[in-house]
Formats: sequence, C-alpha cells, structure tokens
Amino acid sequence: MSSSTVTSLPKTDRSWPNPIASRDLDALRAQVPLVHCITNVVVTNFTANVLLAIGASPAMVIAEQEVEAFAAIAGGLLINIGTINQIDAPAMVKAARAAAAAGTPWVLDPVAVGALPYRTEIAAELLTHRPTIIRGNGSEIGALAGGEGGKGADSTQSSSAALEAGIEVARTTGAVVAISGEVDYITDGKEVITVGGGHVMMTRITGTGCSLGATMAAFAAVSDSPLDAAASASAVFAQAAELGLQVASGPGTLAPAFLDNLASITGPRA
Repeated sequence: MSSSTVTSLPKTDRSWPNPIASRDLDALRAQVPLVHCITNVVVTNFTANVLLAIGASPAMVIAEQEVEAFAAIAGGLLINIGTINQIDAPAMVKAARAAAAAGTPWVLDPVAVGALPYRTEIAAELLTHRPTIIRGNGSEIGALAGGEGGKGADSTQSSSAALEAGIEVARTTGAVVAISGEVDYITDGKEVITVGGGHVMMTRITGTGCSLGATMAAFAAVSDSPLDAAASASAVFAQAAELGLQVASGPGTLAPAFLDNLASITGPRA
C-alpha cells in the first residue's frame, strides 16, 4: 500500500472533550454494559478496575465450558492473547465464535503476535471469527499484515509507521483497527481518526494497553459504530492519563490517578 493511499483517506482528529465520545460515555454509564474479558493473567485485576472506573461491569469468565454461553449474553467481549496457553486457546476460539454468532461485538488484542509461532497461529484462527475491533501496538498490527513482530509485547514500530498496515488489516478483515502509541490511529479502512495524548509513562504501568482493549469492548457494547467506539475509548483514556500526569510523580502514583480520572471524567453538555 502506498503512502498516497493513506494520505487520501479522510482523517479526523478526535480530541477531548468531544461530543461523540461524550455521548458514548454517557451511554456506557447509563447502560453499564457487561464486558466479558478473556485476558492475560498479568493484567486481569487492573483491567477489571479500569472497567469499573469507567462505568462498565467486568466479568473474567475463562472456563472453556462457560465461555460460549457467556459471550452470547455479554454486551462486549475482549480476547487478549498475552499469556495464551493450551487451556485458554480453545476457550478463546469458542468465545469468539459464539460472540460472532450472537452479534456480540468483540475486540481482539493480539499481544506479541508475530514474535512466536503458536500465538501467531491462534491469532490467525481468531481472525476467522471476524472481530469487531482489533487493538494493538504498531508491531502487532504490522505482523497481522504480514510483517515481523516486535520485541515480545513491546513495539519496535511506531503507530504512525504501522498506519498503512492497519488500513490493510481493516480492509481485509472488516474490523476497525486501533493502533496504540504516542498518537493512536483508528481506522475502518475508509477513514482514519487520530487521538493524541499518549505518554511514555503509561507504558510503565502494566495493563494500560490491555485495559484499553477492554474499554473498547465496553464502548462497542453501547455504540452503533465500532469506529466511534474505539475512538471514544482512546480519547477518554488519553484525557484520563493527561489529567493523571498532572499530579503523578511516577508510574506508582499515575495508576491510581488514572483510575480516579476515568471515574470522574465528563465531557461537554448541551
């Protein structure tokens, strides 16, 4: 894909406060969507706290015997392959298949895809069940487009450098692709939304990217537009982080400040 293809796409800057993101946040808090999370063991607690802070209801249901029924009744589903193993992989596939069949919006977070063969194979299988949103860093999105992976879960490619790959993945999978970085890029293959405000300090807190995927699932549960849902989640996250950085002295104090701001953040009112 040429750079001219990228630059010809309509682009929108989604800053906060934003009427669309505020509308989606109001809907989320009014409806309190049930978000089914199959995520990695490192981030489970933080992800649940982020969802609670934003106003959603987390459920960490991982048993293979339960995931199909639960994915079908949840408002949204997150599948994060960060600490994937032979027990969780079949549960992930079953949940993705059930969500797709039930019309439950679901988010794929392909952590470290491309770095190791096993997780890359599972991610490819999950893609056949048509995720609503794919959220990853630059290297992960590049790997889904056929490039090399990053350094484990760490990206070696900026979000802007991965934009062409993200557009390609969006067009081939039908999913909205959200590329996280200093600037987040969200695209459905026809339009690109940029959300600034990313800060390196957020990468020093375990689970911020993973919990963003869960938050996108929460917004997708209440929004008719997956593109808006992903962009709204990114905009709210960026603002909560920016406010938290104003009072934090490091990652240890940023994490609670970030959660506090997620809980208290509000947008413009008519």
